[in-house]
Amino acid sequence: MKPLVTAQQLDEAIRNGSNPEAIASGATLTPTAKDILAAYQRKNGRESVMPTAATRKPRNEPFVPDFEYRWKPGKDPKTPTEMERFFKSPEISVLKDRMCDIGKRIWNKDYVDGNGGNMTIRVGDNLVLCTPTLISKGFMLPEELCMVDMDGNQVAGDRKRTSEVNTHIGIMKRQPAAKSCVHAHPPHATAFAVAGVVPPTCMIPEAEVFLGQIGYAEYRTPGTQANADIVGEIGIEHQSIIMENHGVITWGKDVEDAYWKMENTDAYCKTIWIASQLGGELKTISGGQLKELLQIRRNLGMPENRMDLQECELCQNDDFRPGVACQVPDAGSTASPASNGASEAVVQQITDMIMKQLGQ
Repeated sequence: MKPLVTAQQLDEAIRNGSNPEAIASGATLTPTAKDILAAYQRKNGRESVMPTAATRKPRNEPFVPDFEYRWKPGKDPKTPTEMERFFKSPEISVLKDRMCDIGKRIWNKDYVDGNGGNMTIRVGDNLVLCTPTLISKGFMLPEELCMVDMDGNQVAGDRKRTSEVNTHIGIMKRQPAAKSCVHAHPPHATAFAVAGVVPPTCMIPEAEVFLGQIGYAEYRTPGTQANADIVGEIGIEHQSIIMENHGVITWGKDVEDAYWKMENTDAYCKTIWIASQLGGELKTISGGQLKELLQIRRNLGMPENRMDLQECELCQNDDFRPGVACQVPDAGSTASPASNGASEAVVQQITDMIMKQLGQ
């Protein structure tokens, strides 16, 4: 497996007067490291030495990178010596570098401030790699990460583990597909959490395919078992969960996937918020059109619990304000059957009042 080169390693090489291109050659670079290398090459008047479509060795089939960590069931390290060796192994070091890279990205996006946010990657039947407590995610180092068991007990690492790791574990215990979790406080999605508003559905195709329906967890004290339980239950069917008066937690097959869900969530909430200020009702796609998107999501291997719902149930956003107009195909009107029934009741009530007055 190719070595992974991080942004921190390239920064240090440049500061020390070393050639970052030599370090990058033949290695896999994190996204931030690629940006640093490109900037270095532009500054020194050279074209990128990264492989291009013209120089890369042809492949038989196109591929999609897979960062999911797969452990051997029943092979967790047991003794303290085995645990320490595993914690410092090259395969775990790659995950540590990736978590630090994601930490920089959520910090640069203003999704966290101070020591806010935390991340985990499940690395065994009973082992979870996690971020430490009281640390800025934008300046986190690989050697500062730690490891816990599935009960939250720390088993490796010098820095104390995050107090909220149990919430991540609460999801992982109930949803085996949750291999990694990211918790942060992205401003727009957290605003929905403070307002107690569940984002509506049937608005943007990409959000339905790659994010799915956003879950909502009532407030429980962060770091408690009560919070782990309520979020864990909702995490069974939702990859993104808005935690009331708290923030957002997302999960995926790897930490990059989980982070993407965080970006998806905040971008979606931002779009809905802006659209809500434009006046009038927000438009939706139809339930039938959503069914097509849900099938795409399922074909991509993502969990989806709405496939068995009726089309008329899929785009019900009655609790969202301002109002959302659900598109009902072949209805002959933009009004829903429920609203037609309500209108008929009002008309009948007024008619009865008029007839009563005429009778008198």
